Amino acid sequence: MRQLTRHEGLHCANCGALMQGEFCHECGQSIHSVLKPMRHMAEEAVETLLHIDSRILRTLPALFLKPGLLTLEYFAGRRMRYIAPFRLMFVLCLLSFFVLHLATSAAISHSVEQRQQQALLDRGDDFAQAASAEEVRRLLERKTNALDAVRTFGSDAMAAQALDVQQRLRSAANRRLAELHAPPLPPAAAAPIERRAAGSPVQPLHVAWLPAFANQRLTAAFQHIGDNLHAYRHGDAASREAAKERMVNGVFGKLPGAMLVLVPIYALLLKLFYVFKRRIYMEHLIVVLHSHAFLFLWLLLCTLLSLLAGWLEPHAPWTTTPLNWLERLLVLWAPLYLLLMQKRVYRQGWPMTVLKFWFIGWCYFWLLVLVLMVAAALGMAG
Repeated sequence: MRQLTRHEGLHCANCGALMQGEFCHECGQSIHSVLKPMRHMAEEAVETLLHIDSRILRTLPALFLKPGLLTLEYFAGRRMRYIAPFRLMFVLCLLSFFVLHLATSAAISHSVEQRQQQALLDRGDDFAQAASAEEVRRLLERKTNALDAVRTFGSDAMAAQALDVQQRLRSAANRRLAELHAPPLPPAAAAPIERRAAGSPVQPLHVAWLPAFANQRLTAAFQHIGDNLHAYRHGDAASREAAKERMVNGVFGKLPGAMLVLVPIYALLLKLFYVFKRRIYMEHLIVVLHSHAFLFLWLLLCTLLSLLAGWLEPHAPWTTTPLNWLERLLVLWAPLYLLLMQKRVYRQGWPMTVLKFWFIGWCYFWLLVLVLMVAAALGMAG
């Protein structure tokens, strides 16, 4: 517990002003020295952590369950009991995209494994059911495409096995074509089509109204995108894995910054649609920060719920139905929450609120699509 200390007669070490408390009223510097034993630093760290935890317990339930409450509390001046809007949004943004990155990587790996297993187990028995030569060729093309994916994304052993299965499929297709008195398949190409080798230069870009360094950056970005895609599609197993990791990490690394770009634009939209409410831009910005903080918390909960459902399904199948209903309720809660928040903060009638909510949502959707496309391109260029 802190001891009461008298500060009369003491002067600030920074500006020399007479102290009237723990902090100087002239420059704001604390009277306490930062050179403390480790025991005192540990005590302060625990106290700060507990203080933040108490604010989290008040902030997160209010953020998720009470639309507009945090914003109205902030406008009313009751701010110390809650986490600051920007810090709240930024932390939830990083946390939600981190968890989504883990879930997406796991889902991609699981999907590729399933596709590999399905393609390698397919031995061509379906050709006996084909009634025409055209149907045989379509069926062979579909099976070959699945095997091409295995050869591109799978391990070296899986790729070799896929090549053997592909040859068996062509033999089975030719047998069925012979039974249908149709001409056989043309011989397979002896060598793959030559493509641009990774690392070969792309044509330099030149946009007249951009400075030289910007054109150079664009050229380098397109070079990296081409190299990553080439390595992902046509490289060996190690190159494919490295390219996939670079692109996925690059995209998720750019997403938090890209979402931050939307914050001032969204606030400007609210300013334009509620221009007669005579609210300053900073008020709209607080609304946007709390809205995005809710969306990131919602995304985090949806991702965690999806991971939980996938983990419980093989062990407790009876949980699938309630978890599916919970996911549907979460999906419905997001637009309903934003609508209620807009109604409570701006205090307009329901018809005008719904109309503005629809127009703002439409504009925001296309801005979000554009930002995500730019983030994906920047990530692939990493």
